[in-house]
Amino acid sequence: MAIEQTLSIIKPDATRRNLTGAINERFESRGLKIVAQKRIHLTLSQAQKFYDVHKERAFYDDLCKYMTSGPVVVQVLQGEQAVTANRSIMGATNPANADDGTIRKDFGESVEANSVHGSDSTENAKLEINFFFADIDIVT
Repeated sequence: MAIEQTLSIIKPDATRRNLTGAINERFESRGLKIVAQKRIHLTLSQAQKFYDVHKERAFYDDLCKYMTSGPVVVQVLQGEQAVTANRSIMGATNPANADDGTIRKDFGESVEANSVHGSDSTENAKLEINFFFADIDIVT
Protein backbone atom coordinates (compact mmCIF):
# COMPACT_ATOMS: atom_id res chain seq x y z
CA MET A 1 0.00 0.00 0.00
CA ALA A 2 1.06 3.55 -0.68
CA ILE A 3 2.23 5.95 2.01
CA GLU A 4 0.40 9.23 1.43
CA GLN A 5 -0.07 12.58 3.05
CA THR A 6 -3.36 14.39 3.49
CA LEU A 7 -4.48 17.69 4.98
CA SER A 8 -6.61 17.71 8.09
CA ILE A 9 -8.24 20.77 9.61
CA ILE A 10 -9.73 20.69 13.08
CA LYS A 11 -12.49 23.26 12.73
CA PRO A 12 -13.54 26.13 15.04
CA ASP A 13 -16.35 24.18 16.73
CA ALA A 14 -13.86 21.52 17.84
CA THR A 15 -11.07 23.87 18.92
CA ARG A 16 -13.62 25.89 20.90
CA ARG A 17 -14.54 22.72 22.80
CA ASN A 18 -10.89 21.66 23.34
CA LEU A 19 -11.27 18.51 21.24
CA THR A 20 -7.93 18.72 19.42
CA GLY A 21 -6.30 15.99 21.50
CA ALA A 22 -9.31 13.66 21.33
CA ILE A 23 -9.52 14.08 17.56
CA ASN A 24 -5.80 13.57 17.04
CA GLU A 25 -5.96 10.40 19.15
CA ARG A 26 -8.42 9.01 16.60
CA PHE A 27 -5.94 9.63 13.77
CA GLU A 28 -2.95 8.27 15.64
CA SER A 29 -4.70 5.19 16.98
CA ARG A 30 -5.64 4.28 13.39
CA GLY A 31 -2.05 4.48 12.14
CA LEU A 32 -1.82 8.04 10.84
CA LYS A 33 1.12 10.18 11.94
CA ILE A 34 0.90 13.94 12.41
CA VAL A 35 3.95 15.19 10.50
CA ALA A 36 3.10 18.92 10.54
CA GLN A 37 0.73 20.96 12.68
CA LYS A 38 -0.12 24.55 13.55
CA ARG A 39 -2.93 26.46 15.19
CA ILE A 40 -4.03 29.49 13.18
CA HIS A 41 -6.90 31.91 12.86
CA LEU A 42 -7.84 32.14 9.19
CA THR A 43 -8.58 35.53 7.70
CA LEU A 44 -11.62 35.86 5.46
CA SER A 45 -9.31 36.22 2.47
CA GLN A 46 -7.48 32.99 3.33
CA ALA A 47 -10.73 31.08 3.82
CA GLN A 48 -12.11 32.37 0.52
CA LYS A 49 -8.95 31.34 -1.31
CA PHE A 50 -8.81 27.91 0.33
CA TYR A 51 -12.47 27.16 -0.41
CA ASP A 52 -12.40 28.78 -3.86
CA VAL A 53 -13.51 25.48 -5.42
CA HIS A 54 -16.90 26.04 -3.71
CA LYS A 55 -17.33 29.74 -4.58
CA GLU A 56 -20.34 29.12 -6.83
CA ARG A 57 -22.17 27.04 -4.21
CA ALA A 58 -24.85 28.46 -1.93
CA PHE A 59 -22.97 27.57 1.26
CA TYR A 60 -19.66 29.27 0.29
CA ASP A 61 -20.11 32.55 2.18
CA ASP A 62 -21.40 30.82 5.32
CA LEU A 63 -18.54 28.30 5.17
CA CYS A 64 -15.93 31.04 4.91
CA LYS A 65 -17.54 33.00 7.73
CA TYR A 66 -17.66 29.88 9.92
CA MET A 67 -14.04 28.91 9.21
CA THR A 68 -12.92 32.39 10.34
CA SER A 69 -15.06 32.34 13.51
CA GLY A 70 -12.27 30.92 15.67
CA PRO A 71 -8.92 29.19 15.56
CA VAL A 72 -8.36 26.01 13.58
CA VAL A 73 -5.62 23.40 13.69
CA VAL A 74 -4.18 22.62 10.28
CA GLN A 75 -2.09 19.50 10.03
CA VAL A 76 -0.57 17.00 7.68
CA LEU A 77 -1.37 13.36 8.33
CA GLN A 78 0.79 10.62 6.85
CA GLY A 79 0.23 6.92 6.53
CA GLU A 80 -0.93 4.09 4.32
CA GLN A 81 -3.64 5.41 2.03
CA ALA A 82 -3.88 8.48 4.27
CA VAL A 83 -6.61 10.21 2.23
CA THR A 84 -8.98 7.24 2.39
CA ALA A 85 -8.07 6.42 5.99
CA ASN A 86 -8.69 10.00 7.12
CA ARG A 87 -12.05 10.17 5.35
CA SER A 88 -13.09 6.91 7.03
CA ILE A 89 -12.04 8.19 10.46
CA MET A 90 -13.89 11.50 9.90
CA GLY A 91 -17.18 9.96 8.74
CA ALA A 92 -19.91 11.44 6.55
CA THR A 93 -20.11 15.22 6.18
CA ASN A 94 -23.47 15.31 7.94
CA PRO A 95 -22.96 14.04 11.50
CA ALA A 96 -26.51 12.63 11.46
CA ASN A 97 -25.46 10.32 8.60
CA ALA A 98 -22.00 9.43 9.94
CA ASP A 99 -21.19 5.98 11.25
CA ASP A 100 -20.89 5.41 15.00
CA GLY A 101 -17.36 5.94 16.25
CA THR A 102 -16.39 8.48 13.61
CA ILE A 103 -15.21 11.97 14.51
CA ARG A 104 -18.19 13.69 12.92
CA LYS A 105 -20.72 11.38 14.56
CA ASP A 106 -19.12 11.74 17.99
CA PHE A 107 -18.17 15.42 17.90
CA GLY A 108 -19.94 17.16 15.00
CA GLU A 109 -22.65 19.68 15.77
CA SER A 110 -24.04 20.21 12.25
CA VAL A 111 -23.18 19.79 8.57
CA GLU A 112 -21.10 22.97 8.75
CA ALA A 113 -19.76 22.57 12.30
CA ASN A 114 -18.73 18.96 11.76
CA SER A 115 -15.39 19.34 13.58
CA VAL A 116 -12.99 18.33 10.79
CA HIS A 117 -12.03 18.84 7.17
CA GLY A 118 -10.00 16.34 5.16
CA SER A 119 -8.70 16.27 1.62
CA ASP A 120 -10.89 14.31 -0.79
CA SER A 121 -8.14 13.07 -3.13
CA THR A 122 -4.37 12.75 -3.28
CA GLU A 123 -4.28 15.55 -5.87
CA ASN A 124 -6.26 17.92 -3.65
CA ALA A 125 -4.22 16.85 -0.62
CA LYS A 126 -1.06 18.13 -2.29
CA LEU A 127 -2.70 21.45 -3.15
CA GLU A 128 -4.22 21.86 0.31
CA ILE A 129 -1.00 20.93 2.11
CA ASN A 130 0.93 23.45 0.00
CA PHE A 131 -1.63 26.12 0.89
CA PHE A 132 -0.67 25.94 4.58
CA PHE A 133 2.80 24.38 4.75
CA ALA A 134 6.24 24.69 3.18
CA ASP A 135 8.27 21.52 2.68
CA ILE A 136 10.50 22.51 5.61
CA ASP A 137 7.46 22.45 7.94
CA ILE A 138 6.75 18.77 7.28
CA VAL A 139 8.86 16.39 9.37
CA THR A 140 8.45 12.75 8.39
